[in-house]
Amino acid sequence: MNKITTYLKESYQELTEKVTWPSWLQLQQSTSIVIVATLVITFIVLIMDLAFSNGLDFIYKQLF
Repeated sequence: MNKITTYLKESYQELTEKVTWPSWLQLQQSTSIVIVATLVITFIVLIMDLAFSNGLDFIYKQLF
């Protein structure tokens, strides 16, 4: 039980004293970057999906 108590105390101390938390502006900037990157990757996957879908439809229509 002593080990658990020590672990919890040290974890709390690390979170309150050793961890550097981002400022509100840094958090907003990071969030914006993640949202933009997600939208770009989503658009790329959409284009690839449409290209492969249309390509396979074309091939299947030629074969059958």
